[in-house]
Amino acid sequence: MKIHSDLTMQQLSRITFDPEVMGGKPCIRGLRVTVGTVVGLMASGRSIPEILQAYPYLEAADIYEALTYAAWRVEEIEVPLIVA
Repeated sequence: MKIHSDLTMQQLSRITFDPEVMGGKPCIRGLRVTVGTVVGLMASGRSIPEILQAYPYLEAADIYEALTYAAWRVEEIEVPLIVA
């Protein structure tokens, strides 16, 4: 079974990349908050309201888009192998 996503970076308007900000890691709207930070907080059990309280300049949509981006990046893609 082949699984793929129609998601493209054009659909992710809140995720930015800038070599001058956090070493070019994917960040939220050019802020110094990386996608990895947001995903790590969620993975450690923090709720969206808790994250927004800790980072008041973020919006709920930023968190959802960070999760969407992370899911897109780790998606498994079937690659056909050449059989000799």
